[in-house]
Amino acid sequence: MAVPMLDLVAQYKKLREEVRAAIDGVLDTQGCIGGPKVAECEKAIAAYSDCKFAIGASSGTDAILNALMSLGLKQGDEVITTPFTFFATAGCVVRAGARPVFADIDPKTYNIDVKQIERRLSKKTKAIMPVHLFGQMADMDPIMDLARGHNLAVIEDAAQAIGATYKGRKAGSVGTCGCFSFFPSKNLGGVGDGGMIVTSEAALAEMCGIMRNHGSKPKYYHKYVGGNFRLDPIQAVVITIKLKYLESWHEARRANAAWYNAKFAGCDKIVTPFVDSNNRMIYNQYVLRFRADKGASRDHVEAALNERKIGNAIYYPVPLHLQECFADLRYKEGDMPHSERAAKEVLAIPIYPELTEAQKEEIAKAVLDAVGA
Repeated sequence: MAVPMLDLVAQYKKLREEVRAAIDGVLDTQGCIGGPKVAECEKAIAAYSDCKFAIGASSGTDAILNALMSLGLKQGDEVITTPFTFFATAGCVVRAGARPVFADIDPKTYNIDVKQIERRLSKKTKAIMPVHLFGQMADMDPIMDLARGHNLAVIEDAAQAIGATYKGRKAGSVGTCGCFSFFPSKNLGGVGDGGMIVTSEAALAEMCGIMRNHGSKPKYYHKYVGGNFRLDPIQAVVITIKLKYLESWHEARRANAAWYNAKFAGCDKIVTPFVDSNNRMIYNQYVLRFRADKGASRDHVEAALNERKIGNAIYYPVPLHLQECFADLRYKEGDMPHSERAAKEVLAIPIYPELTEAQKEEIAKAVLDAVGA
C-alpha cells in the first residue's frame, strides 16, 4: 500500500465547495490586493494567537524578513538562532544585513538550547530567534529572561507551530513578535505561499504594515526602504476558512502521534518525539530518530520506506552552520554536535489527519521491518 507523506487532496475534497465559493467571491470583486478579506484573516489569526495585532505576509520567509527589518536590524548586528531549522530562519537574518550566530539544540526537543544562547551573547547581539520546531515551542521563559536582561528583541519563528502552546501561552504571543507560514504543507496552509506576523506591540505592528508596502506611508512617500511582503486576498480567504478546522486537525495529528508512540514503544532502536510537559505539541511533523548506537540506520530506513512507496522526509539533512553559503561565518563540523547528530538520525513519517488505520498500520510495519524489530 503506497502512502503519501501528505495528502492535501483528501483535505481539499472536504472543503472544496466552501473554498471555491470564497475564492470566486474575491475574483468577482477583482479586489486582488489587500482589502477586507485580508483584514478579516489578520483579525482571526491575531485572536487565535492571543495577540493584539496580525500583519499578513507573502510567505513565512517574508514574515521573518519584515519583522527583522521592522525591528531595525542593521549591518554588524547579531541574531542568535538555531542551525537545525529551515533555511529561511538564518537566510532572512543575512538578508536583513545582520549576522546569524548559531546555538546548538536540546537533543530531546530539537529546539534551541537556552544555555547555548547565553554563551553566545555579545555587545553586537540585538535579537534572539528561537524556532518552534516540528510544532513544539522552545523553552520560552528563560529565553525571555535573557532577552529582558540584555534589552533584546525575541522573534518567534513559529512557521511550524501555529496553535502550539507553552505553559498555556500560544506560539507567537510570548516574544516581541511571532512569524507564521501558511505554506500548503503546514497544519494551517493556503493554496500557495503566505505568512503572518503577530505581536501585541502597536508600534511594531504599524512598522510591519509600512514595511510590507515598500516602506511607504502614505502611498508614494517613503521614509523607509521596505519590500513587497503583502498577503493576497485569495490566500487570506482560504486561510480563514481552514482556521475553523485547525483545532480538530491538531487533535487528529496528536491522536495519530499517540498511536505511533504506542506502536514503537517496545523498540529501543527508535526514539519517538519527546514533548516537554510545559508544551502542547501540534505535530507539524512526526519525527522519529534512529539510534546509530543501537545499530539502526536512518538512511536504511529511508530507502526501505521509499521502496515500499511510503512517504517520508528528512528535516534537515545539513545543519545551517555547515551550509556552503554560510562558510564566511567560519563554523566547522563538530561545532554543533547535537544538531549534526540529529541531521544524520531523524526521519519524518506521515502524520496528517486523514490517515486511515490501514495506512498507519502499513507505515508502522514498514518502519519496524526496516530496523529489524
